[in-house]
Amino acid sequence: MSNMRTAVFVVLDGLGDRPLKDLGGKTPLEAAKTPTFDRLAAEGQSALMNVIGPGLTPGSDTAHLALFGYDPLADYPGRGPLEAFGAGLATKPGDVAFRSNFATVDSDMIVLDRRAGRTFTQEEQTELQAALDGLEIDDVKIRFIATVEHRGALVLEGEGLYAEISDVDPHETGKKILTVRALKPEAEKTANIVNKLMQVAHERMEGLEINKERAKKGVPVANALLLRGPGRHSDVPPLPERYGIKAAVIAGGALYIGTAKYVGMEHIPVEGQTGTIDTNFDNIAEKTIETIEADYNYVFVHIKATDNASHDGNAREKILAIERSDAMVSKIIEKVGDKIVIAITGDHSTPVSTEEHSCDPVPILFWSNFIRPDSVKKFSEIEAAKGALHTIRGIDVMPLLLGYAGYIEKFGA
Repeated sequence: MSNMRTAVFVVLDGLGDRPLKDLGGKTPLEAAKTPTFDRLAAEGQSALMNVIGPGLTPGSDTAHLALFGYDPLADYPGRGPLEAFGAGLATKPGDVAFRSNFATVDSDMIVLDRRAGRTFTQEEQTELQAALDGLEIDDVKIRFIATVEHRGALVLEGEGLYAEISDVDPHETGKKILTVRALKPEAEKTANIVNKLMQVAHERMEGLEINKERAKKGVPVANALLLRGPGRHSDVPPLPERYGIKAAVIAGGALYIGTAKYVGMEHIPVEGQTGTIDTNFDNIAEKTIETIEADYNYVFVHIKATDNASHDGNAREKILAIERSDAMVSKIIEKVGDKIVIAITGDHSTPVSTEEHSCDPVPILFWSNFIRPDSVKKFSEIEAAKGALHTIRGIDVMPLLLGYAGYIEKFGA
């Protein structure tokens, strides 16, 4: 098809908000100076979006699955596999994956520090990873990767594994690591493996040289592993198979990279993309332009700084993150605007006033230089409600974006 364009999808994490007295009754998006977003809204089409459904508060993982066109109720594998993918530890159907923390426990396995002091050198992470990765318990192989600070991802490989088990992590200090229980009969094997793993991991980690050095320095030792968010990889048809597209993800956080890779996107690293307010917006813009010009059909760009500011209750920083994102998109439009269809939105609302995700719908705009404009003149939660697309769901975004970009075939004769 000669009218095909690259579909660009920009998500400002936690973008949606509520009016704030300190901002004169405006939301941070309304208060921000966003000439590019406002121009695109005026020339394009807008809507309000319930990412999962009306009244439902989305998690970041389920929200992104929906935005990529997958039903989170049917296709959500759990947080563990998505984090593992993002960390570079691929899973396959039947594997069970977890998020993990290094922790400090006493001789009775009572948790003294859920993050083992939080800070680790590369050398310490490497030694801890080597002590755990490749273990075999019964007929199950353990794969482990240390990621950032005290965090890691762990995968169980073997037959007959299921994720329906209770928690290892007591979620507070002063309590003993929990004995895992199967929440359905099929998961009995997984529960037994995890309970054995907790003991083996403790024994192997306890005597490591790095822990002797940490103890000498008065730093909490990393002598236990707390597993969270178990999930079982299920097979979903990837985007290249569903739509015949070559798709890329540009993101700084493991969860977003992992979710994108889970549905068949290729991760494009960007120097200086951190996920914080100090992320290199210029480099993100340049890499997005390069990726578009490299003949990718779909490019997902994730900005985390808006959500971080919301969770910190920092309206001024959220405004700054929005304004820097606006400038980033301006550079993309200036260079390749005639080659793309772009959608801009958030994955959920995170009101500064609550510092948590909420069920408030988020604004979304679609723009290309051929789209019929509606009457909306500004990109905001309030204005978007007047848009031609009215109210949509997260799973509607991919068909709309790819339809405008020319990748959805005619239905019928």
